[in-house]
Amino acid sequence: MTGWTPSQTVGPFFRIGFAWMDTERIGDARTANGRISIRGRLLDGAGEGIGDGMLEVWQADPRGHYADGSAPGFGRIPTAEDGSFAFTTFMPGRVPGPERTLQAPHLLVSVFARGMLKRAATRMYFPGATALDEDPILALVEPQRRATLVAKAAGPQAFEWNVVLQGAAETVFFDL
Repeated sequence: MTGWTPSQTVGPFFRIGFAWMDTERIGDARTANGRISIRGRLLDGAGEGIGDGMLEVWQADPRGHYADGSAPGFGRIPTAEDGSFAFTTFMPGRVPGPERTLQAPHLLVSVFARGMLKRAATRMYFPGATALDEDPILALVEPQRRATLVAKAAGPQAFEWNVVLQGAAETVFFDL
């Protein structure tokens, strides 16, 4: 047949195109105290790791302010062949929410992977924060699915959080 265009997919090319932007450490000397580590895996619906993916993280500084040229809070973290990722950062502060509420400390995460034409946007919250019950965005998520957005404690100042792109354990993603 003529006139057909072969289908194309995005990637895998993150290691090639974005390697110079990769970071395993978010923040700088101003956020050296109180470092936390986060590790996890980017998984498909069958529980298989997705290599050559990327997480893009935005977060508020400890005072609850987003980057304004003076506050660090951005990083791009690649996944390894088995879908694993790891990075260090600092605990973000609470940021304003709708109707004069405060959101619980969280990371804003965009997920990029082969076959995805658009990024998938999600959040990672920290376990045990009393502010989780008060977070107006988390309250929009069905109670039985909220756990997909909350990391698990993995030691002192260490957290584990997996991102599942589809299936029964799919991470909650937000429309942009």
